[in-house]
Amino acid sequence: MIECKNVSKVYIGDVPALENVSFKIKEKEFISIIGSSGAGKSTLARLLHAEEKPTSGEIIFNDENIAEFKKKKIWQHRRDVGMVFQDFKLLPKKNVFENVAFAMEVSGKSDKEIAEDVPKILEIVGLAGLEDKYPNQISGGEQQRVSIARALVNRPKVLIADEPTGNLDPDSSWSVLESLIKINKYGTTIILATHDREAVDKLDKRVIVLEDGKIISDKETGKYDLNNKK
Repeated sequence: MIECKNVSKVYIGDVPALENVSFKIKEKEFISIIGSSGAGKSTLARLLHAEEKPTSGEIIFNDENIAEFKKKKIWQHRRDVGMVFQDFKLLPKKNVFENVAFAMEVSGKSDKEIAEDVPKILEIVGLAGLEDKYPNQISGGEQQRVSIARALVNRPKVLIADEPTGNLDPDSSWSVLESLIKINKYGTTIILATHDREAVDKLDKRVIVLEDGKIISDKETGKYDLNNKK
């Protein structure tokens, strides 16, 4: 489904963010990309979301090279690949329902589709009953689940979560991860970029470890110890 082939990203000043990164992601897989701050996780997430282009290498999505996409094709790609950020990016003057519905409105969905789909998505992420609440009336974990619902409501094939638990306490963090697990079980491919080793240990799924822009480990299952690097 997704394949990175010798992907490198160098920023102004010859600062390498990624160096010759190669891996494949299967359809419906749940994969964690872990590493400390500056390891290249967010850069990789932006490349997969077509927000940036690699300096060299290829990123193949469904047999097409993302780096060659024109503007129209990029927007089509982002309908297939949703993105969730550390900062929730919710609209403060819209309630939970309206925040999620907004993503459908800009995609041209009908009022009927919105009325049918938004409650279903809110149920999946555990927010049923909070439709009329505003962002400042719910917890940080609930706000993040609203942002997940918003990214999911147009039914992307892939959901990238870039440090989605970075600002949350442990209980809220796990509620967000449980939502991602549930979404994955419905068939959406999940790519989780995080520095949270404990969360990755709990998930016990495939882990790619980045260090200084390079992959130093790729394990199909099991726990990863950043200190012992094994």
